[in-house]
Amino acid sequence: MAKSDSFFIRSIVNTDAAGNYAQEEIDLGSFVNLGVKSSTLLRIHNVQVQYADGTTAAGPSPELPMGSMAAGGGKIAWQLCTQSQTSLVTADDKSLVSCGSLTMYGDDTAAHSISATHDFDVNPQQWTNGYLVGVDTLFFGGEAGGTVTSGDSVVAIVMECTLEKATQASATALALSQQ
Repeated sequence: MAKSDSFFIRSIVNTDAAGNYAQEEIDLGSFVNLGVKSSTLLRIHNVQVQYADGTTAAGPSPELPMGSMAAGGGKIAWQLCTQSQTSLVTADDKSLVSCGSLTMYGDDTAAHSISATHDFDVNPQQWTNGYLVGVDTLFFGGEAGGTVTSGDSVVAIVMECTLEKATQASATALALSQQ
């Protein structure tokens, strides 16, 4: 099997304003096949995320109400891992595929100045060949804190992927980099 045309996998995680870690499973069972004679692996080439307010009755809104900035701001952080997590992990954790955050700072003056930064801490776009995955499930997690939203927020993810047949070289690369 040669590399497939690219396709997209999507997911969403709800984060609460209390700073609790939330996680959703992304089932890859229909893509990844680890067989005895031949295996199919997933390669993630691109990851994009969307941050939104999760408290509106009409569904997620792209606007993030800041409320009072007297507390100094807040953050929404996310991660994509090959193993289930109970909190955010650092880049030395071999299960981490990609992560990032949106951080907002401000003050409660008349000008209501706000500064926002969006950062991909680890992301496949920075790697030459994307990120090779050989698990049946990815775990998309996130947490929010501070005064970023009027309540809960959501992070949605879109991954551009291809499928490829496992070779000895790709199996070795996978074994050295994950799990």
